[in-house]
Amino acid sequence: MKRAIRLLLVIGLFGLILGTPSAQAQPVTIRLGHVGFPGSLFALNADEYARRVNAALKGKVEVKVFHSSQLGSDEQMSKGIKVGAPEMFLPSTIMSTVEQKFGVFEMPYIIVNRAHIKKVAENKQIQKNLFEGLPAKGMRVLGVWENGFRHITNNVRPIARPDDLKGIKLRVPGGVWRVKMFRAYGANPSPMPLAEVYSALQSGVMDGQENPFPQIASAKFHEVQKFLSLSGHVYTPAYLVVSEDFWKKLPKNTQTTLSRIAWEMGDVARSEGERLDKDLMGKVAPPMKANEVDKDAFIKASASIYDDFGKEVSGAAELVKLIQSLR
Repeated sequence: MKRAIRLLLVIGLFGLILGTPSAQAQPVTIRLGHVGFPGSLFALNADEYARRVNAALKGKVEVKVFHSSQLGSDEQMSKGIKVGAPEMFLPSTIMSTVEQKFGVFEMPYIIVNRAHIKKVAENKQIQKNLFEGLPAKGMRVLGVWENGFRHITNNVRPIARPDDLKGIKLRVPGGVWRVKMFRAYGANPSPMPLAEVYSALQSGVMDGQENPFPQIASAKFHEVQKFLSLSGHVYTPAYLVVSEDFWKKLPKNTQTTLSRIAWEMGDVARSEGERLDKDLMGKVAPPMKANEVDKDAFIKASASIYDDFGKEVSGAAELVKLIQSLR
């Protein structure tokens, strides 16, 4: 009888030890950083990705989203991702500084609509061109999401033609091609982290900026800008990027789930972007005064950007032609 009691006590104690949090396998934490503010397309998509992954990999993986540059600027996260700090982030324009061919999405009016970008994102040859060399640089793309069609806001005048940009101090994101583009139009573009833009516009350090509707609205730029010019000059994708070192440590089935959900989110992101474009127009204009632009004039003024891109980046001209062929 005593032996039986001792055995039961040992079994019970063993069960208690196994049941303690320290003895159980803890889920792997994935920090997903982005520069978008709450309510932005970045935030909505990152939060939805986290929700889906956490439900599918409950107890194995927990994705925690950090918005509003809490884990650093795009530039800082682009460097940090190579050493797994953070494990994931959601870049857009900055990817052209990692791999020059991503600058193809900086070419004005190369993407005509969301059906076009879906074909581009799913094209195997384009994926090979853009993604194949990234693991050697410490990162990999899991999914192509959306930043969106970009429009110009400013406090000086309505922008109808490229000449109207002359002398305007314009904030742009990091990357050489947006700077070259707006210089060709006559503006004075300056790269600046998104978190600093509102105060720069409010103080007059910058006259204007260019972003998709969800970024304009969530950053409240309409509070400190007078004019909204519906240029749609560039469509910028967003990319779910993971640290390669971190990725290689994950079990194969976990990798498969993270990749599958990331790719599924592409359609979600584009659908959400289209919805927000319609919903937000009436919320930012007014107070901003909206105007259409002469897109033919902007396209004509963009020829030199395409020429420079083709000359400076190996394989760029062929990549441009391939993307244009998918329209």
